[in-house]
Amino acid sequence: MHMRKLGRTDVAVSEICLGTMTWGQQNTETEGFEQMDYSLERGINFFDTAEMYSIPPKRETQGSTERIIGNWLKARNNRDKIVLASKVAGRSQMDWMRGRPSQLNKQDMTEALEGSLKRLQTDYIDLYQLHWPDRAVPLFGGEGNIYKHREHEENSIESTVEVLTSFVKSGKIRHFGLSNETSWGTMKFVSASEAGRGARVVSIQNAYNLVNRTFEIGLAEIAMREHVGLLAYSPLAQGYLSGKYLYGARPAGARSTLFNRGQRYERPGTEDAIVKYIAIAKDFGLDINQMALAYVTTREFVTSNIIGATTMAQLKVNIDSVNVKITPELEHRINEVHQVHSN
Repeated sequence: MHMRKLGRTDVAVSEICLGTMTWGQQNTETEGFEQMDYSLERGINFFDTAEMYSIPPKRETQGSTERIIGNWLKARNNRDKIVLASKVAGRSQMDWMRGRPSQLNKQDMTEALEGSLKRLQTDYIDLYQLHWPDRAVPLFGGEGNIYKHREHEENSIESTVEVLTSFVKSGKIRHFGLSNETSWGTMKFVSASEAGRGARVVSIQNAYNLVNRTFEIGLAEIAMREHVGLLAYSPLAQGYLSGKYLYGARPAGARSTLFNRGQRYERPGTEDAIVKYIAIAKDFGLDINQMALAYVTTREFVTSNIIGATTMAQLKVNIDSVNVKITPELEHRINEVHQVHSN
Protein backbone atom coordinates (compact mmCIF):
# COMPACT_ATOMS: atom_id res chain seq x y z
CA MET A 1 0.00 0.00 0.00
CA HIS A 2 1.62 3.22 -1.18
CA MET A 3 1.24 6.53 0.64
CA ARG A 4 0.62 9.88 -1.01
CA LYS A 5 0.73 13.42 0.34
CA LEU A 6 -2.57 15.22 0.89
CA GLY A 7 -2.27 18.42 -1.13
CA ARG A 8 0.70 20.51 -0.05
CA THR A 9 0.54 19.19 3.50
CA ASP A 10 2.80 16.68 5.24
CA VAL A 11 -0.16 14.33 5.84
CA ALA A 12 0.43 10.96 4.15
CA VAL A 13 -2.67 8.99 3.16
CA SER A 14 -2.97 5.52 1.69
CA GLU A 15 -3.67 5.22 -2.05
CA ILE A 16 -6.84 3.35 -1.08
CA CYS A 17 -9.32 5.08 1.23
CA LEU A 18 -12.02 3.14 3.07
CA GLY A 19 -15.49 4.44 2.24
CA THR A 20 -18.05 3.95 4.98
CA MET A 21 -21.45 5.16 3.79
CA THR A 22 -23.20 1.76 4.00
CA TRP A 23 -22.56 1.36 7.74
CA GLY A 24 -25.80 1.88 9.60
CA GLN A 25 -28.12 0.60 6.85
CA GLN A 26 -26.63 -2.10 4.62
CA ASN A 27 -23.95 -2.92 7.18
CA THR A 28 -24.10 -3.38 10.94
CA GLU A 29 -21.67 -1.93 13.45
CA THR A 30 -20.03 -5.35 13.80
CA GLU A 31 -19.45 -5.48 10.05
CA GLY A 32 -18.09 -1.94 10.06
CA PHE A 33 -15.64 -2.89 12.81
CA GLU A 34 -14.49 -5.90 10.77
CA GLN A 35 -13.93 -3.75 7.68
CA MET A 36 -11.92 -1.15 9.61
CA ASP A 37 -9.80 -3.80 11.35
CA TYR A 38 -8.98 -5.53 8.08
CA SER A 39 -8.30 -2.29 6.20
CA LEU A 40 -5.88 -1.10 8.86
CA GLU A 41 -4.10 -4.47 8.71
CA ARG A 42 -3.71 -4.02 4.95
CA GLY A 43 -2.08 -0.62 5.34
CA ILE A 44 -5.09 1.65 4.81
CA ASN A 45 -4.86 4.64 7.15
CA PHE A 46 -7.51 6.84 5.48
CA PHE A 47 -11.24 6.59 6.31
CA ASP A 48 -13.93 8.78 4.72
CA THR A 49 -17.36 9.51 6.16
CA ALA A 50 -19.94 12.33 6.41
CA GLU A 51 -22.48 13.79 8.80
CA MET A 52 -25.22 12.73 6.37
CA TYR A 53 -24.27 9.03 6.26
CA SER A 54 -25.51 6.35 6.11
CA ILE A 55 -26.79 6.36 2.52
CA PRO A 56 -29.46 6.74 1.28
CA PRO A 57 -30.00 9.76 3.53
CA LYS A 58 -32.79 9.31 6.05
CA ARG A 59 -33.86 11.14 9.17
CA GLU A 60 -33.72 7.86 11.12
CA THR A 61 -30.17 6.91 10.16
CA GLN A 62 -28.41 10.27 9.84
CA GLY A 63 -25.11 10.17 11.73
CA SER A 64 -25.16 6.40 12.13
CA THR A 65 -21.91 5.88 10.21
CA GLU A 66 -19.97 8.43 12.25
CA ARG A 67 -21.24 6.80 15.45
CA ILE A 68 -19.96 3.40 14.30
CA ILE A 69 -16.54 4.86 13.50
CA GLY A 70 -16.47 6.69 16.83
CA ASN A 71 -17.25 3.50 18.73
CA TRP A 72 -14.47 1.70 16.85
CA LEU A 73 -11.94 4.46 17.57
CA LYS A 74 -12.82 4.29 21.26
CA ALA A 75 -12.71 0.50 21.37
CA ARG A 76 -9.38 0.24 19.53
CA ASN A 77 -7.80 3.36 21.08
CA ASN A 78 -5.97 4.08 17.82
CA ARG A 79 -7.06 7.54 16.74
CA ASP A 80 -3.45 8.50 16.00
CA LYS A 81 -3.19 5.77 13.33
CA ILE A 82 -6.10 7.07 11.24
CA VAL A 83 -6.42 10.01 8.89
CA LEU A 84 -10.10 10.74 9.35
CA ALA A 85 -12.18 12.62 6.78
CA SER A 86 -15.76 13.76 7.20
CA LYS A 87 -18.11 16.20 5.47
CA VAL A 88 -20.61 18.93 6.19
CA ALA A 89 -23.76 18.90 4.06
CA GLY A 90 -24.18 21.69 1.54
CA ARG A 91 -27.37 23.61 0.85
CA SER A 92 -30.42 21.35 0.80
CA GLN A 93 -33.98 20.99 2.03
CA MET A 94 -33.01 18.18 4.39
CA ASP A 95 -33.97 19.58 7.78
CA TRP A 96 -33.11 16.71 10.09
CA MET A 97 -29.39 17.40 10.56
CA ARG A 98 -29.83 20.74 12.31
CA GLY A 99 -33.59 21.15 12.56
CA ARG A 100 -33.71 23.37 9.45
CA PRO A 101 -32.67 23.18 5.79
CA SER A 102 -28.88 22.99 5.62
CA GLN A 103 -26.51 25.57 4.17
CA LEU A 104 -22.86 26.55 4.46
CA ASN A 105 -22.97 29.47 6.87
CA LYS A 106 -21.08 29.82 10.14
CA GLN A 107 -23.92 28.64 12.37
CA ASP A 108 -24.69 25.52 10.33
CA MET A 109 -21.07 24.59 9.79
CA THR A 110 -20.25 25.02 13.47
CA GLU A 111 -23.19 22.86 14.54
CA ALA A 112 -22.28 20.26 11.93
CA LEU A 113 -18.66 20.08 13.05
CA GLU A 114 -19.56 19.80 16.72
CA GLY A 115 -22.04 17.04 15.92
CA SER A 116 -19.48 15.08 13.90
CA LEU A 117 -16.82 15.42 16.59
CA LYS A 118 -19.24 14.12 19.20
CA ARG A 119 -20.34 11.14 17.12
CA LEU A 120 -16.77 10.32 16.11
CA GLN A 121 -15.61 10.64 19.72
CA THR A 122 -12.57 12.68 18.72
CA ASP A 123 -11.21 16.17 19.32
CA TYR A 124 -10.30 16.81 15.70
CA ILE A 125 -10.99 15.78 12.10
CA ASP A 126 -8.01 15.54 9.78
CA LEU A 127 -9.88 16.48 6.60
CA TYR A 128 -13.18 18.35 6.76
CA GLN A 129 -14.94 18.50 3.40
CA LEU A 130 -17.84 20.49 1.98
CA HIS A 131 -20.10 17.65 0.79
CA TRP A 132 -21.45 19.75 -2.08
CA PRO A 133 -21.48 23.47 -2.95
CA ASP A 134 -23.77 26.03 -1.38
CA ARG A 135 -24.69 27.40 -4.79
CA ALA A 136 -26.95 25.98 -7.51
CA VAL A 137 -24.95 23.48 -9.61
CA PRO A 138 -25.91 20.10 -11.10
CA LEU A 139 -25.21 17.37 -8.55
CA PHE A 140 -24.93 13.58 -8.43
CA GLY A 141 -25.53 13.05 -12.13
CA GLY A 142 -28.61 15.26 -12.24
CA GLU A 143 -29.34 17.22 -15.42
CA GLY A 144 -26.60 15.23 -17.12
CA ASN A 145 -24.07 17.28 -15.13
CA ILE A 146 -24.64 20.16 -17.56
CA TYR A 147 -24.37 23.57 -15.92
CA LYS A 148 -27.34 25.89 -16.29
CA HIS A 149 -26.98 29.23 -14.60
CA ARG A 150 -29.64 30.07 -12.00
CA GLU A 151 -29.73 32.92 -9.53
CA HIS A 152 -29.97 31.38 -6.10
CA GLU A 153 -29.34 32.37 -2.51
CA GLU A 154 -25.83 31.32 -1.53
CA ASN A 155 -23.08 31.95 0.98
CA SER A 156 -19.92 33.26 -0.64
CA ILE A 157 -16.92 31.00 -1.06
CA GLU A 158 -14.79 33.60 0.70
CA SER A 159 -17.01 33.53 3.80
CA THR A 160 -16.94 29.73 3.80
CA VAL A 161 -13.14 29.76 3.70
CA GLU A 162 -13.10 32.12 6.66
CA VAL A 163 -15.29 29.76 8.69
CA LEU A 164 -13.14 26.75 7.79
CA THR A 165 -10.01 28.70 8.69
CA SER A 166 -11.44 29.42 12.14
CA PHE A 167 -11.91 25.66 12.57
CA VAL A 168 -8.27 25.08 11.64
CA LYS A 169 -7.07 27.73 14.08
CA SER A 170 -9.16 26.18 16.86
CA GLY A 171 -7.53 22.79 16.23
CA LYS A 172 -10.85 21.09 15.51
CA ILE A 173 -9.87 20.33 11.91
CA ARG A 174 -6.41 20.04 10.37
CA HIS A 175 -7.26 20.72 6.73
CA PHE A 176 -10.28 21.23 4.49
CA GLY A 177 -11.37 19.81 1.16
CA LEU A 178 -14.17 20.04 -1.39
CA SER A 179 -16.59 17.49 -2.82
CA ASN A 180 -18.84 17.46 -5.87
CA GLU A 181 -17.21 20.73 -6.88
CA THR A 182 -16.66 22.33 -10.29
CA SER A 183 -13.53 23.75 -11.91
CA TRP A 184 -14.73 27.32 -11.29
CA GLY A 185 -15.57 26.61 -7.68
CA THR A 186 -12.24 24.91 -6.99
CA MET A 187 -10.26 27.83 -8.40
CA LYS A 188 -12.34 30.28 -6.36
CA PHE A 189 -11.32 28.41 -3.20
CA VAL A 190 -7.67 28.46 -4.30
CA SER A 191 -7.91 32.18 -5.10
CA ALA A 192 -9.47 32.95 -1.71
CA SER A 193 -6.47 31.49 0.11
CA GLU A 194 -4.01 33.20 -2.22
CA ALA A 195 -5.77 36.48 -1.50
CA GLY A 196 -5.14 35.96 2.20
CA ARG A 197 -8.68 34.96 3.18
CA GLY A 198 -7.54 31.83 4.99
CA ALA A 199 -6.54 28.18 4.79
CA ARG A 200 -5.84 26.48 1.48
CA VAL A 201 -7.97 23.70 0.04
CA VAL A 202 -6.06 20.38 -0.12
CA SER A 203 -8.37 17.95 -1.93
CA ILE A 204 -11.50 17.45 -3.97
CA GLN A 205 -13.76 14.40 -3.69
CA ASN A 206 -15.67 13.85 -6.94
CA ALA A 207 -17.02 10.84 -8.80
CA TYR A 208 -14.49 9.27 -11.15
CA ASN A 209 -14.60 5.91 -12.92
CA LEU A 210 -14.36 4.27 -16.34
CA VAL A 211 -17.83 5.47 -17.37
CA ASN A 212 -17.46 8.93 -15.81
CA ARG A 213 -14.15 10.59 -16.61
CA THR A 214 -15.51 14.15 -16.61
CA PHE A 215 -12.92 15.08 -13.96
CA GLU A 216 -10.26 14.88 -16.67
CA ILE A 217 -11.80 17.68 -18.74
CA GLY A 218 -11.04 20.65 -16.50
CA LEU A 219 -10.35 19.55 -12.96
CA ALA A 220 -7.39 17.25 -13.62
CA GLU A 221 -5.16 20.17 -14.58
CA ILE A 222 -6.24 22.09 -11.50
CA ALA A 223 -5.56 19.04 -9.33
CA MET A 224 -2.01 18.77 -10.67
CA ARG A 225 -1.04 22.42 -10.89
CA GLU A 226 -2.67 23.54 -7.63
CA HIS A 227 -2.04 20.33 -5.64
CA VAL A 228 -5.74 19.77 -4.99
CA GLY A 229 -5.69 16.02 -5.53
CA LEU A 230 -8.75 13.92 -6.33
CA LEU A 231 -10.28 11.63 -3.74
CA ALA A 232 -12.19 9.52 -6.23
CA TYR A 233 -15.58 8.23 -5.17
CA SER A 234 -17.78 5.68 -6.98
CA PRO A 235 -14.73 4.11 -8.69
CA LEU A 236 -16.94 1.13 -9.63
CA ALA A 237 -19.83 3.37 -10.70
CA GLN A 238 -21.97 2.26 -7.75
CA GLY A 239 -21.21 -1.36 -8.64
CA TYR A 240 -22.43 -1.08 -12.23
CA LEU A 241 -18.94 -1.70 -13.62
CA SER A 242 -18.94 -5.13 -11.98
CA GLY A 243 -21.59 -6.18 -14.49
CA LYS A 244 -24.00 -7.33 -11.81
CA TYR A 245 -26.79 -5.07 -13.08
CA LEU A 246 -26.42 -5.90 -16.77
CA TYR A 247 -29.58 -6.55 -18.78
CA GLY A 248 -31.83 -5.41 -15.96
CA ALA A 249 -30.50 -7.83 -13.34
CA ARG A 250 -31.15 -6.87 -9.72
CA PRO A 251 -29.21 -9.18 -7.37
CA ALA A 252 -30.60 -9.60 -3.87
CA GLY A 253 -29.01 -7.22 -1.38
CA ALA A 254 -27.33 -5.01 -3.99
CA ARG A 255 -27.68 -1.24 -3.63
CA SER A 256 -29.78 -0.60 -6.74
CA THR A 257 -32.00 -3.54 -5.81
CA LEU A 258 -32.59 -2.15 -2.34
CA PHE A 259 -32.78 1.57 -3.03
CA ASN A 260 -33.28 2.12 -6.78
CA ARG A 261 -30.75 4.99 -6.83
CA GLY A 262 -28.53 4.04 -9.79
CA GLN A 263 -30.16 6.11 -12.52
CA ARG A 264 -27.01 8.09 -13.24
CA TYR A 265 -25.42 4.86 -14.50
CA GLU A 266 -28.44 3.74 -16.52
CA ARG A 267 -28.05 6.22 -19.37
CA PRO A 268 -27.96 5.37 -23.09
CA GLY A 269 -24.66 3.72 -24.02
CA THR A 270 -23.54 2.97 -20.48
CA GLU A 271 -24.35 -0.72 -20.66
CA ASP A 272 -22.52 -1.03 -23.99
CA ALA A 273 -19.44 0.52 -22.42
CA ILE A 274 -19.57 -1.78 -19.38
CA VAL A 275 -19.85 -4.87 -21.60
CA LYS A 276 -16.75 -3.75 -23.51
CA TYR A 277 -14.75 -3.03 -20.36
CA ILE A 278 -15.64 -6.48 -19.01
CA ALA A 279 -14.42 -8.02 -22.28
CA ILE A 280 -11.12 -6.12 -21.98
CA ALA A 281 -10.64 -7.39 -18.42
CA LYS A 282 -11.19 -10.97 -19.64
CA ASP A 283 -8.69 -10.48 -22.49
CA PHE A 284 -6.05 -9.46 -19.96
CA GLY A 285 -6.96 -12.11 -17.40
CA LEU A 286 -8.14 -9.54 -14.88
CA ASP A 287 -11.08 -9.20 -12.52
CA ILE A 288 -13.20 -6.35 -13.89
CA ASN A 289 -13.56 -4.78 -10.43
CA GLN A 290 -9.80 -4.77 -9.91
CA MET A 291 -9.09 -3.44 -13.40
CA ALA A 292 -11.57 -0.59 -12.93
CA LEU A 293 -10.19 0.27 -9.50
CA ALA A 294 -6.56 0.07 -10.58
CA TYR A 295 -7.27 2.43 -13.46
CA VAL A 296 -8.55 5.04 -11.01
CA THR A 297 -5.79 4.56 -8.44
CA THR A 298 -3.02 4.97 -11.03
CA ARG A 299 -4.12 8.33 -12.43
CA GLU A 300 -1.52 10.97 -11.58
CA PHE A 301 -4.13 13.44 -10.33
CA VAL A 302 -5.63 10.95 -7.84
CA THR A 303 -4.52 11.22 -4.23
CA SER A 304 -6.66 8.32 -2.98
CA ASN A 305 -9.30 5.97 -4.37
CA ILE A 306 -12.33 5.62 -2.08
CA ILE A 307 -13.55 2.03 -2.14
CA GLY A 308 -16.72 0.75 -0.52
CA ALA A 309 -17.92 -2.76 0.18
CA THR A 310 -20.85 -4.45 1.88
CA THR A 311 -19.10 -7.82 2.30
CA MET A 312 -15.61 -8.80 3.39
CA ALA A 313 -15.16 -10.73 0.14
CA GLN A 314 -15.78 -7.53 -1.84
CA LEU A 315 -13.46 -5.56 0.41
CA LYS A 316 -10.59 -8.02 -0.05
CA VAL A 317 -10.97 -8.03 -3.83
CA ASN A 318 -11.09 -4.25 -3.92
CA ILE A 319 -8.00 -3.75 -1.76
CA ASP A 320 -6.08 -6.33 -3.80
CA SER A 321 -6.57 -4.08 -6.84
CA VAL A 322 -3.38 -2.29 -5.78
CA ASN A 323 -1.48 -5.25 -7.22
CA VAL A 324 -2.93 -4.78 -10.73
CA LYS A 325 -0.76 -3.00 -13.28
CA ILE A 326 -2.28 -0.82 -15.98
CA THR A 327 0.07 -1.49 -18.88
CA PRO A 328 0.30 0.83 -21.90
CA GLU A 329 -1.51 -1.79 -23.99
CA LEU A 330 -4.33 -2.09 -21.44
CA GLU A 331 -4.65 1.67 -21.14
CA HIS A 332 -4.85 1.95 -24.94
CA ARG A 333 -7.70 -0.56 -25.04
CA ILE A 334 -9.56 1.27 -22.29
CA ASN A 335 -9.16 4.60 -24.08
CA GLU A 336 -10.48 3.11 -27.31
CA VAL A 337 -13.75 2.33 -25.54
CA HIS A 338 -13.78 5.75 -23.89
CA GLN A 339 -13.49 7.47 -27.26
CA VAL A 340 -16.76 5.86 -28.34
CA HIS A 341 -18.59 5.68 -25.00
CA SER A 342 -17.30 8.69 -23.06
CA ASN A 343 -18.91 9.74 -19.79
